[in-house]
Amino acid sequence: MEAKAVAKYVRIAPRKAQAVADLIRGKSYPEALTILRFTQRRASGVLEKVVRSAGANAKNNYDLNPQDLFIAEAYVDQGPTLKRILPRARGMADRIRKRTSHITVVLRERE
Repeated sequence: MEAKAVAKYVRIAPRKAQAVADLIRGKSYPEALTILRFTQRRASGVLEKVVRSAGANAKNNYDLNPQDLFIAEAYVDQGPTLKRILPRARGMADRIRKRTSHITVVLRERE
């Protein structure tokens, strides 16, 4: 049995969030929460929220014990990019791309 949680349109660059997702992939549920709590990256707070949500889904929807779960999948996809303009010298403009992410976490029971 597996439980899933998705956070969409998160205002963090996917490349930065992917680095944190790589840290927890394959780890047990309690170990992943500990790693995320002590990782000093902005993405770790968002990923911790998604992992906790997946754990709550497993417990409430499927009656699974959170201690028996592990992070089967944790991936970050690119969402839509917000495009902004920054004025530069001589009437020119630079484009600023504010990237968004879709974060997905899947928890499974250990056999």
